Amino acid sequence: MSKVTEQIKAPIKEEMNLFEQRFYQSMKSQVPLLDRIIQFVVRRKGKQMRPMFVFLTAKLCGKITDKTYRAASLIELIHTATLVHDDVVDESYMRRGFFSLNALWKNKIAVLVGDYLLSKSVLLSTDNQDFDLLAIISRSMREMAEGELLQLEKSRKLDITEEVYFEIIRQKTAVLISACCESGARSAFAADEVSSKLKLFGEYTGIAFQIKDDLFDYTSSNLIGKPVGIDIQEKKMTLPLIYVLNTADNERKKWLINSVKNHNKDKKRVAEIIDFVKKNGGLEYAAQTMNAYKQRAMDILFSFPKNEARDSLGLMLTYVTERRS
Repeated sequence: MSKVTEQIKAPIKEEMNLFEQRFYQSMKSQVPLLDRIIQFVVRRKGKQMRPMFVFLTAKLCGKITDKTYRAASLIELIHTATLVHDDVVDESYMRRGFFSLNALWKNKIAVLVGDYLLSKSVLLSTDNQDFDLLAIISRSMREMAEGELLQLEKSRKLDITEEVYFEIIRQKTAVLISACCESGARSAFAADEVSSKLKLFGEYTGIAFQIKDDLFDYTSSNLIGKPVGIDIQEKKMTLPLIYVLNTADNERKKWLINSVKNHNKDKKRVAEIIDFVKKNGGLEYAAQTMNAYKQRAMDILFSFPKNEARDSLGLMLTYVTERRS
């Protein structure tokens, strides 16, 4: 764990340790195969950024409660289920440097495990009558599916505008971080107005997070394990590329669209696209836009009284936009 991550987690360290135990319990099954797979999933957990958002926003609003633990488990169940399903959809066999679940147990089992995790999230909320949390999660799941389908539709025609791009990343990425912050506030029984503010804080943070991820596609020095140019190869229209498409003359615009549409597997052509984007201000524009969203999120955060949770959320926001992985 990095020093920055330790600093972010400091105000909620005990709660996060307890959460890890409760989260595993929330996923357990009496089916031996399923329980073995669940143990595999738990051992390969990431930085747990999303549960940290839940606990920190709850602490920002007042007090961490049993409902906060359930909210964090709900988010992590949904997040894990979507990752499992995404690997099947993307035919991806690696996740965070390890074999993905579908690589080890094949697609059929991976889809069923994802379905199981989704059902556990619903039961966790209904069994405890957390209907407000269930509404937040259900809305997030719907929007994430819509975002994926919208991106697939646009990747066929490459007719994506900046407005559509922001709608895609809001739905695909930002909505879950937004749900973390709103759920954290709700779990601490914050007023509707406060919960709405933190929902927006999460949305702006999530958009900044995704733009940072887009920038990794153009930098060979990233430590994320994401191959350079992979978004172009998958015909994903990211902000740096959209910007240069909008500012290029007709001839270069046709070349770019043709390159992405018909030569996206040609390593030399992909390298030429990356070079063109870099030379024509695509990375600078994306970085400026990312920092503008970061500032919007920071403005909301600093409307709350200073405490250790606010400090950690500020560190988290900086980490999101300056990370190298």
